[in-house]
Amino acid sequence: MLSRHIEAQVQTLLTHFPCVVLTGVRQCGKTTLLSRLGSAWQRFDMENSADRQQVLADPDLFLRLHDDQVVIDEAQLAPALFSALRVAIDRARSKKGRFVLTGSSSPDLVRHISESLAGRAARLEMAPLSLAEAWQQPASALYTLLSQGASIETLQAAATPTLSVQQVRQYWFAGGYPEPWLNSSEVFRQLWQRNYIDSYLMRDIGALFPSLNRDRFRQFVALLSQHSGNLLNNADIARNLGVSEPTVRDWLAIAHDTYVWRHIPAWDRSATKQLVKHSKGYLRDSGLLHRLLRIADAELLATHPVAGKSWEGMVVETLLRGFGNAGLEVKPFHYRTRGGAEIDLILEGSFGPATCLPVEIKLNQQGDKRALRSLSEFVLAHDCPVGLVINNDERARWLDDRILAIPAACL
Repeated sequence: MLSRHIEAQVQTLLTHFPCVVLTGVRQCGKTTLLSRLGSAWQRFDMENSADRQQVLADPDLFLRLHDDQVVIDEAQLAPALFSALRVAIDRARSKKGRFVLTGSSSPDLVRHISESLAGRAARLEMAPLSLAEAWQQPASALYTLLSQGASIETLQAAATPTLSVQQVRQYWFAGGYPEPWLNSSEVFRQLWQRNYIDSYLMRDIGALFPSLNRDRFRQFVALLSQHSGNLLNNADIARNLGVSEPTVRDWLAIAHDTYVWRHIPAWDRSATKQLVKHSKGYLRDSGLLHRLLRIADAELLATHPVAGKSWEGMVVETLLRGFGNAGLEVKPFHYRTRGGAEIDLILEGSFGPATCLPVEIKLNQQGDKRALRSLSEFVLAHDCPVGLVINNDERARWLDDRILAIPAACL
């Protein structure tokens, strides 16, 4: 069983809330994680017909009989449960850590949480394995240090690589879904990814959105794989697929809400710069991206035209998973001016006295001077304590007064 960094956050939330809702993409490890809660917890799976009938025959009676330490998997399949759950929680409102719900994202699940469980439940998003989790390394201290506004010297001292460059490359190529990491067979990984794409995209998302044309949506996701890491032009995508722009906007929202796609809006907090306002995005799992692009192995990936954008997306996801697993809330943006200045990632959150952290991402060991100039100008203009460059160097290095380069192997 692979250990997960987010487990500490689940335990913390259970001490403060009666109910915790753990959402995330299929097969990211939600059920396995919750099996570590202990044998006292009872589990009911709403995809199991017997469990579902037991819960839904009389939800109020069920929750009176099972009023503590209950896990309900795929709760979005039991909408009648939510109003009964609100009553059960209010019956002993001060008691914490009673219920855990899991579910893949759906409009109904989000609506039920906001309407029936507001103030009663904490929601936590779980992702597939991060880089450190895939190799069963401890969580990096960098995320907490960045949130505390630690000095650049402290950050450099903490940025000690725990992985080899070969391990980083293997994770980048394979992606983060746990099951292939538990089976060392490359044939199994390829078969698993193929069947996952078929079952998840065609069956699960189709079930969540019954009016969705599944075949066209799969074509849309395949097209998104070619745009991963680029600015999006909805009109071009609509033209290529033969659909309307509103349809493309709806499909992008579905892809983001079901954890297939990461929507990255443009950063627009500058009063002096003319900014490009188009959003960009990434397929969230690099392994699925490479499967859709038919990149057969890590050697081919290294020389493929999409290598830079694929690497960028993997690092973005690694950073967001690292902050999320540490219980730190950040929002991702990208930055591009009409004059050509560009920064791959701007994270908004709490970083000591600062509210944003600019990050430049490079596949090579060293970045180009123009990218460093854009980063330096942004740091000075917004008084950021530090700007980061994530690359493939052997160790952390100062590149400027407030610019620190960190190897991806530290994350």
